[in-house]
Amino acid sequence: MDKYEWLAKNAEDTQIIAEKLATLLKSGDVITLEGDLGAGKTTFTKGLAKGLNINRTVNSPTFTIIKEYNGRLPLYHMDVYRVKDSFEDLGFDEYFEGNGVCVVEWAHLIQDQLPEDYLKISLLYEEENKRKIIFEPNGARYMHICKELF
Repeated sequence: MDKYEWLAKNAEDTQIIAEKLATLLKSGDVITLEGDLGAGKTTFTKGLAKGLNINRTVNSPTFTIIKEYNGRLPLYHMDVYRVKDSFEDLGFDEYFEGNGVCVVEWAHLIQDQLPEDYLKISLLYEEENKRKIIFEPNGARYMHICKELF
């Protein structure tokens, strides 16, 4: 599997790459975000929202699990960190097959519920403010997106 890397020097760089990615997204796309607490998953999602012309403030849905935002495309922001059982029926498939873009933080916790094709993005600490952002496309559509982005 191909991997693509981006070095973000600060939070603004993280949002810039996410905003560029958002311009390539369409209805039904699924983005998974992995990284330690504070690595920049929600910061990345804020950049996606900006790129999707969403004007609301985006924050982590840790306690609500799913937040919905309207823009050029709906954005379904999921944080599954607190999901106790990966087989818990929270209707993820309805979102994955819906008319918006899904962003799933801590997606490895519901790996068995993810669609076959998605774009995995990992955010890794490099230094205090720097992050390595690794894009791993799963499926031809996401491979094409990464090639366009990089």
